[in-house]
Amino acid sequence: METSSQTAVEVASTPKRQQRSIKQKREIVEETLVPGASVARVARAHGVNANQVFSWRRLYRQGRLGNTRPRPVPLLPVTVTETQVVESGAVVPQVCREPVLSAAAAIIDLELSKAHLRIEGNADPAVVRMLLECLLG
Repeated sequence: METSSQTAVEVASTPKRQQRSIKQKREIVEETLVPGASVARVARAHGVNANQVFSWRRLYRQGRLGNTRPRPVPLLPVTVTETQVVESGAVVPQVCREPVLSAAAAIIDLELSKAHLRIEGNADPAVVRMLLECLLG
């Protein structure tokens, strides 16, 4: 007597990866660029691994996520004071004739969201510019 026995085989299905459009990736990345935003929290809110979001951010900076608008350049607050000098009877604004160096003027102290930068002494403007570009991204 022949009996046929059927065995139930359960196949564990792996969830399909969600394919996100370039627009969705760009929107997620732009959420992380808001000051004070946490990449991990934004990623969790969208059900994405944070490492994936960092990868998308790199693509975004390279312009490979179809960036439609340029990334805003962060500006530093600047105070401009104008002094007047009398030259040959006319009052004219003084325009950076000679830098005035003093002990107080030889310290640059910047408080940024990512870092605190203090430069003492005579700083090369090119080096200061490079440091600021690196810190501000």
